[in-house]
Amino acid sequence: MKDILKEIVAHKRIELKEQKAVVSENYFNENYKENVHHSMKEALIASNTGIISEFKRKSPSKGWIFQNANPIKIISSYENAGTTAVSVLTDQMYFGGSLKDIHTVRDKINIPILRKDFIIDEYQLYQAQFVGADAVLLIAACLTKEECIKLTDKAHELDMEVLLEVHAEHELEYIQDDTDMVGVNNRNLGTFDTLIENSFKLIELLPKDKVLVSESGILNTETVLKLRKVGFKGFLIGGYLMGTSDPGTELQNFINKLK
Repeated sequence: MKDILKEIVAHKRIELKEQKAVVSENYFNENYKENVHHSMKEALIASNTGIISEFKRKSPSKGWIFQNANPIKIISSYENAGTTAVSVLTDQMYFGGSLKDIHTVRDKINIPILRKDFIIDEYQLYQAQFVGADAVLLIAACLTKEECIKLTDKAHELDMEVLLEVHAEHELEYIQDDTDMVGVNNRNLGTFDTLIENSFKLIELLPKDKVLVSESGILNTETVLKLRKVGFKGFLIGGYLMGTSDPGTELQNFINKLK
């Protein structure tokens, strides 16, 4: 069985080399501008739902989910429905996304935006800051601990927060004092198998002073309520919403059931 995460990261390295040949890192330094920062961490702490709605067009396991999805229409509808934050997949090859999806909505919404991608290089942090992301995802499974610490420091330097994603117990050593949020991915990124039980298994091992997020496989409000009861503050929901004809309305119905 092929390891999907290894395949994605290998392609990401090729992609980054091509991107750097077109736009240098110096370009971001020379054109740096401070963005209005929307704290995802503080938004989750203050929220009574904790929903992080995701915008993505496809996935390696399902193929196309919503091929012609319009980011302005859908993400604006997420905000109107009451989402706490939005996660935007920017990987093009495997998820049909683009940095442009963040750039086109940044000035049209007033909620935190998470750049969700397979970040392995500081260059991607400069990209994220340039298009207006408030936070970035760092995945323990595709980084060494030292790389994760270095990328976290750089993200903070660029005034962005970090959602550190873990999937297995041995990755908990990646959590540092300055880690803003910790996400438990219920999906194994090697096989893309999803088990919501992973969040319940790891919760007792996670630091109680961190903002904790459960990611993937959340399909109903009952699951959110159970996750909230054990200590999670954030609930990232993507495929479930994007698999409907009207993700914003589906989100509204979901949130209404939580109230």
